[in-house]
Amino acid sequence: MPDRIAPTVVLLAAAVACAIHGCAKTREDEHAQQLASRVRDEFLHAWNNYERYAWGHDALRPLSKTAHDWYGQSLLMTPVDALDTLILMHLDAEAERARSLIATDLSFDRDIYVKNFEIAIRLLGGLLSSYQLSGDKRLLRLAEDLGNRLLPVFNSPTGLPYVYVNLRTGQIRDPVTNPAETGTLLLEFGTLSKLTGKPVFYEKAKRALVETFKRRSPLGLVGESINVDTGAWTNADSHISGGIDSYYEYLWKCWLLFGDKDCRDMWNASIPTINKYLADEIRGGLWYGHADMQTGERTKTEYGALDAFFPALLAFSGDVERARRLQASSFKMWNLYGIEPETLDYKTMRVVAGSYHLRPEIIESTYYLYRYTGDPEYRRMGEKMFDDFVKYCRAESGYAALADVISKEQVDEMQSFVLAETFKYFYLLFAPPETLQFDKVIFNTEAHPLKRTR
Repeated sequence: MPDRIAPTVVLLAAAVACAIHGCAKTREDEHAQQLASRVRDEFLHAWNNYERYAWGHDALRPLSKTAHDWYGQSLLMTPVDALDTLILMHLDAEAERARSLIATDLSFDRDIYVKNFEIAIRLLGGLLSSYQLSGDKRLLRLAEDLGNRLLPVFNSPTGLPYVYVNLRTGQIRDPVTNPAETGTLLLEFGTLSKLTGKPVFYEKAKRALVETFKRRSPLGLVGESINVDTGAWTNADSHISGGIDSYYEYLWKCWLLFGDKDCRDMWNASIPTINKYLADEIRGGLWYGHADMQTGERTKTEYGALDAFFPALLAFSGDVERARRLQASSFKMWNLYGIEPETLDYKTMRVVAGSYHLRPEIIESTYYLYRYTGDPEYRRMGEKMFDDFVKYCRAESGYAALADVISKEQVDEMQSFVLAETFKYFYLLFAPPETLQFDKVIFNTEAHPLKRTR
């Protein structure tokens, strides 16, 4: 008798579950979990080959199976950048090996000039995020040492940071920079201030952000490059692409992470201008192009892989409808050749720069839109992009960038952000919400989650 009842009970329970939660939703979640597992497996393919062929170095060259160091000696770029992804994916053994390597071998006492922006978002951001996730104080000590060695970049007449700094001597060089590199520092330096109790990091980075904002044109736009010695713009082209992109991102995020009302006010002053002069309606679709910062006149009808972060920022700041429209354009760009080009002329739909560097921005926006809308369309979109990503970029020993999205020719490049960002956003798109409490963190521009504790 009990054996005959048991199947009935199971069927009844399944029927009740379907009635309450919806069978379609259950199937969607099961499929998403399968996709998350696939992403994790492919991440491991990239990570294991890094361990095999480039352990202790900055990056793996996946085609030649050799190592690459940015500055001729390793700063462990890939292990630091990938550590919080390893932790979030519960790859505990791999995370422990990476953490041990970092704690034992990473030293910033190097007589080398490094690019402040890249080191801040990848290494400083990665150390801080992994410290918050793991509680390993060795990571915080390394972060503080690095922060101190980067501080000389702010010693300009304007307070805007120089491009390069020597980690040992503190000497600085290269005064011509851009808003992304002057304005994308406060999340990292500000978090370091919070965790060490030393306000100098926050103060220096915030001043750089404010000084960038103060130099906007009468229209409210910023240009593409600026001299930190004179404060004069050296290129008046305005856009949301590389060189400017994360400056806007940090205005909004620094308000949310730190409750800094100045950042909120600068964002509120900037976004109407962006939408007025850079947004472009073409054949019923929404794009964002380039304009002269002084006149507002359209200079280019170009949009690309780096611009594709903007739907995430629009959704994050409350403009979900505009975010949806722009994401549709980004996905259209992706589907032209089955993978996105670096730059597209959206007026003619011709590729301007055909390379693909395994960039994460379009995946980031897909994740944010799914989080804000719950629309399964975005998981389907993400699945299509992940299938294409694996199809064209998977190599025998890792993941390789593409020289051209039309020919799909691979090149010997797998930058650390592939593991820090691209795989992480794919994974979080499909993983259960409890994997990371989305409303409890702010991602820096390298996808390192920093805890929202004011």
